[in-house]
Amino acid sequence: MTLARRAGIDVGGTKCLGVVLDPSGAIVAEHRVPTPKGPEAIIDALVEVARALGGFDTIGVGVPGLVTRDGTLRAAPNLVNISDFQVGPLLSERLGVRVEADNDATCAAVAEWQMGAGRGEQELTMVTLGTGIGGGIITGGRLLRGGNGFAGEIGHMVVNPDGIACPCGRRGCWERYASGSGLGRLAREAATAHRLDRVVELAGGDPEKVRGEDVQKAALEGDAEALAVIDEFGKWVALGLVNLTNLLDPDLFVLGGGLAASGELYLGPIHHWFTEYLYAPHLRPHPRLAFAQLQEFAGAVGAALLAEVH
Repeated sequence: MTLARRAGIDVGGTKCLGVVLDPSGAIVAEHRVPTPKGPEAIIDALVEVARALGGFDTIGVGVPGLVTRDGTLRAAPNLVNISDFQVGPLLSERLGVRVEADNDATCAAVAEWQMGAGRGEQELTMVTLGTGIGGGIITGGRLLRGGNGFAGEIGHMVVNPDGIACPCGRRGCWERYASGSGLGRLAREAATAHRLDRVVELAGGDPEKVRGEDVQKAALEGDAEALAVIDEFGKWVALGLVNLTNLLDPDLFVLGGGLAASGELYLGPIHHWFTEYLYAPHLRPHPRLAFAQLQEFAGAVGAALLAEVH
């Protein structure tokens, strides 16, 4: 099924980004507004974006958290005061058209599978490394949604039961260690232990203000202490990828999110620790690693494609 104009909106922590795709997949309209707080304000913002995009044949929306098959956002740790939010049905009522809704990282996976780094793949797992970690799974050439629609919440795999507290209410989730915020935490711990002189310098001299971007910059300069933090971070990324490989056996991992922009920096450590942790590493093919191509538009583009893959 190919439709003339397909609209999609990605609801992020700071902005709601909408696009319209033409039959070739090109973005022919775009509109964005700041993400407000509260369900009513979010619906108003989504209606504003949809109307600003002009006419469309179908529309989808991607939101962070647990999204049911009927378009209800059950839980969203990174959105304020959101639970049991019927985003799909409420937006459909306001717009007068059917609205497909799914998790934002699942939408990004659909976009990369259909139009990006995973085009044509039958077995693909998307991993978005941003403030947290999201995921989307393509298996057998189909989108895996799970019994309730919740498949792909890979950032909340527990990798350390006694570990760091997570906004989801548990401890030791993978995203606390292998996300952009996890990299910043690792760097601040090293900096307060009187290491990372160059990184602290880049942070204005205050170890408590060290960010992941400071570590990346120092590592790209060849700073040995920063490279050691990158190696430790790569170990945590690889641990999660190994768990996913043992479960799903994908041919390809597509890495997206903010860290993908400097992805080449992490490839060596990830490959090294992946081989160290993988079951029977010398007796099986290893999944390939690729970086997402659609960047900030992946979620919105994938939302626009939901009508064709749901």
